[in-house]
Formats: sequence, structure tokens, C-alpha cells
Amino acid sequence: MSARFEELGWRLTPMGEISLRRRFDPGVRSDVYEVKLGDEYLMSSLFTVAEEELARLGLARTPGERLDVIVGGLGLGYTARTALADPRVRTLTVIEYSDAVIDWHERDLLPDAAGLAGDERVALVCADFFAAAVGAVGFDPALPGRTYDAVLLDIDHSPRHVLHQPHAAFYTRAGLRALSAYLAPGGTFALWSDDPPDDEFRAILDTVFTDIEARQVFFDNPLTRGRSSNTIYLATK
Repeated sequence: MSARFEELGWRLTPMGEISLRRRFDPGVRSDVYEVKLGDEYLMSSLFTVAEEELARLGLARTPGERLDVIVGGLGLGYTARTALADPRVRTLTVIEYSDAVIDWHERDLLPDAAGLAGDERVALVCADFFAAAVGAVGFDPALPGRTYDAVLLDIDHSPRHVLHQPHAAFYTRAGLRALSAYLAPGGTFALWSDDPPDDEFRAILDTVFTDIEARQVFFDNPLTRGRSSNTIYLATK
């Protein structure tokens, strides 16, 4: 195996083959960690600004001193790690569909997220976020109907470009209303999207939540040598 490339993990899932790889990128002169689903790139340690801002912006508008937070999608761990930097976070439950991704973190294969799985505030739960969000039980089977102060979601590319077609129902008024039942009053729903702000989706959010915002987050792109952006949607119950 070349020192410039290594496949660290691989697993077959109902959505396809998911893999974690490390490669040395001469452009940035450092190791880059990437997750692929089949031939599709899901995430890269080259681009973490918006994932971190998802947690910062979401928690910045969340009131309270002892926060219980849900993160939808573990990925490379940047959203979860950033959320833990907020001293108000009491519990952080990460809902991840793939047990392979959880295994990568439990084995500390990702240097930037080392120790995440061992943090006493963190629970890594292998489950379908979307099924839990619209189900009658919610995110904690031991406490059906339990509410949370913030839900930070980063799974699909965007509300229009989902990884798995059944996810699309979540981004409707009915799906978002079901999720809102598991948010405490004044709680925050925050969503990462790879697309520019979508007025139609904002209008759907506005039928369920208040104080809607679609904030573009800009960052340097070492691949294009220019600037790129993602969108963070923010909404309050």
C-alpha cells in the first residue's frame, strides 16, 4: 500500500459501499481523510468550515445552560466536535446510520476527532435519523417523546439532493412538523446544505418554525483555488 493512499475502512450498507480513505494531498501538504458512498464523495477533511459552523450557528441561537443536543450524521466528526466545545452542552446524541462510521470513531481512525467516542457526554447511536424524527418514539427509545434543545442535521447533500430517496419525505411540512415535536420550546433546528439558499425550502420551514434564516458560509477551496460556499438553515421552535 502506497504511503500516499490508504483505505482505512470499508463496509457494505443498504445504500451502497461506504469507505474511509486517507491520502496525502501535495497541494495542501497534509493527509486528507475522505468518505465515499460507492463512487460518490460524501465528505472530506479539506472542507470542514460549514460543518463546524452548523454547530456554532445552531447553538449560538439556542437558549439555556444545560443543553441536550442531537446531531444527525456523524461523518468525520467535525459538527459533533464543535458542538462539544460549547460548555453548555450536557449531552450530545449522534444518530448515525452506518455502524462502520461509528466503528471508525471508536477506533480513533480520524485524528481531528480523536477521543470523540470516549467523551462522557457523547452517545453514538446506530439508527436511522429520519425514521426516528418522524416516528412516535423519537430519538430515545428508553424515554419516548424526549425533547432536545437543538437538532443539528448534516446527512443529505441538500433537501433536493438526498442520498436515499425515502429521506425526501422528511423535508416536507409533515416531516419537519414531526421533528418539531422532539424540540423543546425555543429549541433550534439547523441544517447543512451543499446547495445555495432555496426559497421553496425556506417557505416550508416557515410553516413549522419561526425566525427562519438561510446563511451562506464561504470558505477557501484548495481544489479550485477559489471560494466555495454551503448553506446553513436555522429555525426556532
